[in-house]
Amino acid sequence: MRKRGQGLIALAFLAPALLCLAVLRIVPAISAVVESFYTESLLRGGRVFAGLGNYTDLLSNKDFRQSVGVTLLFTVLVNPIQVVVSFLLAVLFTQRAAGSKLWRTLVILPIATPPAVSAVIWSVIYRPDGLANGVLERLGLSAQQFLTSSGQVLPSLIVLLSWIGVGYWMLFLIAGIQEVPVEVREAALLDGASAWRRMVSVILPLVRRPLAFVLVADTVSNLLVFAPVQILTKGGPNGNSNLLMYDVYTRAYAIGDIHVAQAEVVILVALTLAIVAGQFRLLRGDQ
Repeated sequence: MRKRGQGLIALAFLAPALLCLAVLRIVPAISAVVESFYTESLLRGGRVFAGLGNYTDLLSNKDFRQSVGVTLLFTVLVNPIQVVVSFLLAVLFTQRAAGSKLWRTLVILPIATPPAVSAVIWSVIYRPDGLANGVLERLGLSAQQFLTSSGQVLPSLIVLLSWIGVGYWMLFLIAGIQEVPVEVREAALLDGASAWRRMVSVILPLVRRPLAFVLVADTVSNLLVFAPVQILTKGGPNGNSNLLMYDVYTRAYAIGDIHVAQAEVVILVALTLAIVAGQFRLLRGDQ
């Protein structure tokens, strides 16, 4: 009876959070799946069951297939860059060196800036007469088009999103590195291991769990990027920055086809789950 009473008390404390989870997450997810099987009919004056029609229409749509390809390419490029840079900075800023706390603070500062504001800042940097081309001019290089070039738009977004995200993911890795026993690091130092060897053979294996979390969370975050694309490129030029989240927005609010947009959301979630499941499988295999 005592355990039952404790369980009821715990459930009472969890009830508000569980209710919010159901209302804000589970119910909208179920609604999206259900609505993806319907379409609006002008002849019948309302929605009608379409089965898998919305999904087949999407898969046969050239723009949607391009959006999937762009999103996958973006994910393949941006995730390793952000995770590797975050890990290297975390290792660097956990060393006892003069000024490390100041530099750590500077790297973390972009976290306090909303993504929309960061996008506006970088829109100024990427302007033809902006800071980026000014630096290139000082180096004797020609000006670049950045956001208006089909080949440069995706790398430009990757730089922007890495500027936003690297400091955030670095915090988790710093916490993981600080949990590594000092005795282990000192033993490696006494054995004559170089800084590179200590990082690869000592620190990296012992922070595998935080590193796995950062990889998975970073992947999900980058698959759901919207604000920078909406503010800076509108999916252009020629669809080369049309990430799936922006494509969902376009179909839902520009075209007005809510049901097809819901189907695209379901595909995006399924794609995200598949990528994350693959990452978990690979990480578990490494262990």
